[in-house]
Amino acid sequence: MKVLLSGNEAFARGAWEAGVSVAAAYPGTPSTEILENIVQYKEIYAEWSPNEKVALEVALGAAIAGGRALACMKHVGVNVAADPLFTAAYTGVGAGLVIITADDPEMHSSQNEQDNRNYAKFAKIPMLEPADSQEAKDFVKLAFELSERFDTPVFVRSTTRISHAKSIVALAEPEKHAAPAAIERNFEKFVMLPRNARMRHPIVEQRMRDLAAFADAFERNELIMQDTGIGIIASGTAYQYARESYPDASFLKLSMAFPLPEKKIREFASRVDKLYVFEELDPFYEDQIRAMGISVTGKQVFPICGEFNPATASTGISGAKPAQAAPLLDYLPPRPPNMCPGCPHRGIFYILKTMKLFVSGDIGCYTLGALPPLSAMHTCICMGASVSAAMGMDKALGDNNLGKAVAVIGDSTFVHSGITGLLDIAYNQGACTVIILDNRITAMTGRQEHPGTGFTLMGKPAKQLDYAVLCRALGIEHVRTVNPYDLEQVRSVIEEEVNRPEASVILAQAPCVLHRREYKEPGPAFHIEVAECIGCRACLQIGCPAISWHPDEGAKGAAHINTLCTGCTVCAQICKKSAIKSGK
Repeated sequence: MKVLLSGNEAFARGAWEAGVSVAAAYPGTPSTEILENIVQYKEIYAEWSPNEKVALEVALGAAIAGGRALACMKHVGVNVAADPLFTAAYTGVGAGLVIITADDPEMHSSQNEQDNRNYAKFAKIPMLEPADSQEAKDFVKLAFELSERFDTPVFVRSTTRISHAKSIVALAEPEKHAAPAAIERNFEKFVMLPRNARMRHPIVEQRMRDLAAFADAFERNELIMQDTGIGIIASGTAYQYARESYPDASFLKLSMAFPLPEKKIREFASRVDKLYVFEELDPFYEDQIRAMGISVTGKQVFPICGEFNPATASTGISGAKPAQAAPLLDYLPPRPPNMCPGCPHRGIFYILKTMKLFVSGDIGCYTLGALPPLSAMHTCICMGASVSAAMGMDKALGDNNLGKAVAVIGDSTFVHSGITGLLDIAYNQGACTVIILDNRITAMTGRQEHPGTGFTLMGKPAKQLDYAVLCRALGIEHVRTVNPYDLEQVRSVIEEEVNRPEASVILAQAPCVLHRREYKEPGPAFHIEVAECIGCRACLQIGCPAISWHPDEGAKGAAHINTLCTGCTVCAQICKKSAIKSGK
């Protein structure tokens, strides 16, 4: 049977066909849909973990216990999971352990453009890289075979285009694996005291030599000999782009990103006149091939930044100037990213801006508060950094910080990596104010569950985290709760807390307007009485997509509210002349 699947759907299918028993992840574009599809396979226990480190540790524990296990994360998630990752290379596994890392060239939804092939080399863990959805499914199964054969975790690397593009996939029946009988007790293998780690390191190095020999014999590292004037080494989606631009060229298609097949590379280089390495982001292959003493052209002609396409290959190799792309539609209006109409975060950022506070920000849909017209977020580094950075600002500024800086973090991000930062503030006596934007969901990646929602990925009711109780348990004595739609209350509470010479937390609690379980029908829509509108444009300062400006109406122009309005009341609260009214 053949079906059309995205790469992420195919990864999930491959896990099921491989007989995976446990899958864990933290949602992050472009990897999110893998676990959302795995949950349909009832034989697999699947969970949203609080963060990627926990997800990998859960998967490693399952593998040590004898069950095949999968951990999934976007590229920056591997940074969070790096601690157990590097040690897992030493311990090895029981049953197979596969880690899917989804890179994001062009940073469509990420704060950096790191190339996670480097993690494979750094951690000394093999990596496979599929080039379409069929390979996405097949390589997950193959990765489990390699994991068990070589007693190692195995990376499968995706990119945004592989994860989200669709292609035909031939399905197969799942493999049967016996349930674990008992956990292996092996002190020297699994207890990484320095004595044991010293004994394990030579095993890791021998494993890499064995894997290098395997890579040369690996039939998926495929020589495609055609016109020998041009030879191109490529993998993943870059291979597809190069093949589209140069269908008659010779190719070495790398399916194993690390370790590289040195003998095949040398053979291929000897059979072509001009050798190119076509790879997105870092010169990962190029540097290793040069270290082999092989002359190769790569980043001299191909960009190191951004996402490739077929034109990248053709212009880089031919030297021709890239053609100017025609506009899709001349009349298509710009659509900058924006918070949804009725988003509970909008009023918070409006108040923070009017109070002229410095906002230490974080990762989530609320990061859009940094964009005009709100322009009310001034740092965004990584998950959880808002809280810790605010502590540093507080200590650097001392008394000068009072009433000027706050940290803003979402509920899921706080669970992911903000808790320890808040503990640092309490322990080291910071005077920071932290605003937790609790919309009861992991909204940015598609409304996934987390420990604060009261439900698991598999839909089961769960213990729901009480943020106020947790914050007090960490040592924060001043915890306030506000309705983010009540601007007067928000302003009053923020003003009190930022001027307090002690640490405090403000919980801004209201569900995401797209929340699946707590969705409420929109309230009465608002409209603007044009005759009463004085054209001050104050309502435009909240950046609501439901509000537009009509310069030809009224004496000075007038604002209009369209059918996107959810009746949240924020615009009505800031209208200077009460021209915004409920109902038609």
